[in-house]
Amino acid sequence: MILSLLVLLPGCLQTQPQSATKQEVLNALTLAIPPAEQKVSQPTPEKAALETPKPYIEKDLWRHIALNLKFEISPHPRLKKRIDWYLSQPDYLLKVNTRAAPYLYHIVKKVEQQKLPLELALLPFVESDFRPHAVSKQQAVGAWQLVDATAYHFGLESNDWYDGRKDVLSATDAALAYLKYLNKTFKGNWLHAIAAYNSGEGRVKSAIKKNRKLRKSTHYWHLSLPKETSEYVPKLLALSYLLQHPETGFKRPKLANHATTTILDVGQEFNFGILANLLEVNKQQLHALNPGFLRHQSPINGPHKVLVPLSEAALLKSAFYREQLSHSYTVVKNDTLYGIARRFNTSVNKIKLLNDKQNNLIRIGERLLINQANINRSLTVDYQISPYLQQQTPVKQATIEHHHTIVSGDSLWDLSRHYQVPLKDLLDWNNLQAASILSPGNVLILHLPAKQAVEPVTPTNMPTYLDKLENAVNATEIPSATVPNLPQ
Repeated sequence: MILSLLVLLPGCLQTQPQSATKQEVLNALTLAIPPAEQKVSQPTPEKAALETPKPYIEKDLWRHIALNLKFEISPHPRLKKRIDWYLSQPDYLLKVNTRAAPYLYHIVKKVEQQKLPLELALLPFVESDFRPHAVSKQQAVGAWQLVDATAYHFGLESNDWYDGRKDVLSATDAALAYLKYLNKTFKGNWLHAIAAYNSGEGRVKSAIKKNRKLRKSTHYWHLSLPKETSEYVPKLLALSYLLQHPETGFKRPKLANHATTTILDVGQEFNFGILANLLEVNKQQLHALNPGFLRHQSPINGPHKVLVPLSEAALLKSAFYREQLSHSYTVVKNDTLYGIARRFNTSVNKIKLLNDKQNNLIRIGERLLINQANINRSLTVDYQISPYLQQQTPVKQATIEHHHTIVSGDSLWDLSRHYQVPLKDLLDWNNLQAASILSPGNVLILHLPAKQAVEPVTPTNMPTYLDKLENAVNATEIPSATVPNLPQ
């Protein structure tokens, strides 16, 4: 028997919350419908959202998300199974929301700015239960579960000091870029694109090709995919469905639809202890908000952007921002706030916040603070003064040459992910272009790392200077109530 949902979202967009009792909705989940109603000729529910009116703007972020979800929900037993799984733990989203809270508003805005389906903002919940430190068996890392090759291809940095895959907002940019690429590859079919995000582009292409050859439907539900992927997309659709139907008993969190954290570009290398002290926030909380930084100091060459547990208004009014990240400007004849904002590449709103102005009126001779980096002191600790804290220098990694024989369904992108090597290197090693066609039986050459130990540097003595400095920084820390400490 084919299980069905009673509610199919018309036109790919649910324009109003459905009114139904809890029992009516639960009954709908087990309603049988004739197989003829699931013809392939029906509009495909996984297509990109149609042109829609302006999104609903709600004061609560989760309600805002629920009212702006766009995928049609197509009936299937696998979807019913995932809905039952969520309903068996109705507090699931309340718990995960604690980890997501500092980031979710920013993610939603990034998705909306790029005019992408808001369902994509739910993927970190499906991928990792929103755990920035999560690492899968396939070595996919972070809330978005990106492997090294994908991260590299879409511009994320990774070194001994920083891993962009653990940086939630930087990883969001890379993940959305990858999803846009996959959506274009699969000609606007979002369910195919999302499945490929999980299992690889080549695998989904191969499953589609196989169904076409057998004259079967290429709808996502009919594709033969790995077990994990066959459950992955239904998990996203089930979460989307339940968010729109809290009457089922699934608890939807409450979260203010505005930013409680702010992205700050420090503009130079910084130490977390010193920066936290200047911002008057808790150092551990600041570090927890920025899991991409692997040490207590940022890389010399960046990135130098941090998420701080302050609203934009609170940050702009802080003594640190006024003293170190702004400078004074004297208003001259014919100046306007708009003209000043354009000249200094800022916004009228930021100038008004910095100067506690309620309107746009300015007068000749008035001194305004302009948000522009003006840091005149070092925000770092010189670790090189201590041989004890000097960084270990790894031995140059040895590699071995590996030969891969191409089989049907292989793609350059999938192979780079499988072998954990940058796509650019794979192309260079084999004199290929990104659009090159792989023929079964041909051999690709890969240079893979061989296991080799890192020789540690033995300290010669124990320093005291840095310990004292760190203790001085820690002693001045004050707890912040703006954002809760993040569960790992």
